[in-house]
Amino acid sequence: MICIAIANQKGGVGKTTTAINVGTALAATGQRVLLLDLDPQGNASTGLGINRAAREHSTYELLVTDLTLEDAAVHTKVPGLDIVPATQDLSGAEIELIEFDARTHRLDAAIERHKGDRWDVILIDCPPSLGLLTINAMVAAHALLVPLQCEFFALEGLSQLLNTVERIRSRFNPGLSILGVALTMYDRRNRLTDQVSDDVRAVLGRVVFDTVIPRNVRLSEAPSHGVPALIYDHRCAGSEAYIALAREVIERLPKLKKAA
Repeated sequence: MICIAIANQKGGVGKTTTAINVGTALAATGQRVLLLDLDPQGNASTGLGINRAAREHSTYELLVTDLTLEDAAVHTKVPGLDIVPATQDLSGAEIELIEFDARTHRLDAAIERHKGDRWDVILIDCPPSLGLLTINAMVAAHALLVPLQCEFFALEGLSQLLNTVERIRSRFNPGLSILGVALTMYDRRNRLTDQVSDDVRAVLGRVVFDTVIPRNVRLSEAPSHGVPALIYDHRCAGSEAYIALAREVIERLPKLKKAA
């Protein structure tokens, strides 16, 4: 299995929207996808139609018990896309993890316990912080997909994230790479958007995906219906952009699998 963490410590940049819709697009191509909702807010779970009463097991239990992926995962409305949902218990996980010796490797250990071939790709929707939950995701992941909002402050957050990635590489996971940076909430009417896009591409080059995700009302509406935007309205500009982004992700997967 290839494990990809979708991370950025800044909130509101489109991590969950990216996780849901890239996961849906990958499943549509025949990939068997498991989404781990590691955000205590549980928005990925809600956005895929998993109501709170149906969350019998969660990523919290993956971290603090010996629960297996098979027992924790539930099917979604999207064929080929399963999810381990999040509950509010996850908000206290960082405090509880302090008691474990291998506190940074709990998620990695849970994934390692899976010996079957039920899934091809694991996507991890990380919380908007660089705490123990995100560190666990980075330790477990082969690569990061970084959604980056096209605004000035996002650039400062990106530098902090890259510094954290280097520390994770040096201490815990030397094989961690950056699959790509996805520019989100792109507004062509805003000159700052183009400036941020140009600056990021100048610094990171081909690491930045060609596809940009536009500001789109349908992307915001879809979660309230419990379905990905690709199902809610597959013809809207946001859905078309995520389909294109998924194509780029698929193109980079062979190199990632070879490295793994």
